Amino acid sequence: MRLITLLNHCQHFPGFVYEKARLCPESSTIEIRVRPRRGSKPVCSGCHKPAAGYDQLSIRRFEFVPFWGFMVLLLYRMRRVDCRACGVRVEELPWAIGKHQLTKAYMLFLAHWARKLSWQETAVAFRSTWDKVCQAVEYVVEWGLEHRNLGPIQAIGVDEIQYAKGHKYLTLVYQIEKDCTRLLWIGKDRTIESFEQFFTLIGKPLSESIKFVCSDMWQPYLRVIRERCTNAVNILDRFHIVAKMNEALDDVRAAEARRLVQDGYEPVLKKTRWCVLKRKANLTSLQRFRLRDLLRYNLKTVRAYLLKEDFQQFWEYHSPTWAAKFLCARISPEKGDENVI
Repeated sequence: MRLITLLNHCQHFPGFVYEKARLCPESSTIEIRVRPRRGSKPVCSGCHKPAAGYDQLSIRRFEFVPFWGFMVLLLYRMRRVDCRACGVRVEELPWAIGKHQLTKAYMLFLAHWARKLSWQETAVAFRSTWDKVCQAVEYVVEWGLEHRNLGPIQAIGVDEIQYAKGHKYLTLVYQIEKDCTRLLWIGKDRTIESFEQFFTLIGKPLSESIKFVCSDMWQPYLRVIRERCTNAVNILDRFHIVAKMNEALDDVRAAEARRLVQDGYEPVLKKTRWCVLKRKANLTSLQRFRLRDLLRYNLKTVRAYLLKEDFQQFWEYHSPTWAAKFLCARISPEKGDENVI
């Protein structure tokens, strides 16, 4: 089976003909000449309409998907058109875009492998360069952004990620629904202005249709969510709630440890930080014995630790009603209840 037959089967472009293929052993490349079909008019790259031909430019080489380890090049003399609306323009090609040396098929090929390998590994494996892999990924991402359909959004999550040394962050917004989990938007910084750009992008009707927003306790996020998602329930994620509880527990432990030393008592809280902060399953044997001895004392740190461990029951509730009762019993307990937060 001839290579041109395969190309016509998988990459057939009306108005163009694969003329002949030539192997270049010295450069390990396959060169395929392409010519316009007789009687076909070139297409203007400005208005995308057929127009009369003007002249031809020199031969350009377009990189195609490699074949059996050989680099495949499409050789074509681009035509210029005399368009009534746009003037003299270079024709539009169905296999390439703009001044890219890579064909669309090759850019899709590189972008696919760039998801599985690093960009440098992809470039080395297919005899390309890091810059060309970057161009391929940018092309695929831009195409996806232009053709994506945001549709109805009911639940989103927002968080930040550090991307460089120092306090440099990106704001990430995800759609977190049962049948659709995807990244919706990335913005620079984690400020009110940057997060508001997302809601400006999706518009007011779509913002008001959001029912659930999951976020941390970063104040700029909470403010924007309150102002833009007027019909949504703001859900604080478990990780940051537990982190705040551990932070409060550590403050209590440190203050009480200093007080015990000042009052001349035995330093029973010395080297107990991770005994009270770590999960029980992650404790070492020595930390387990240390925690068991610590729980025998009537200290504020012990009471705070027991309250923190008791709150872990909250995450096991499946019923919102019983979960609410659990919170009410600990936040606003009845008189005589000992589990006071």
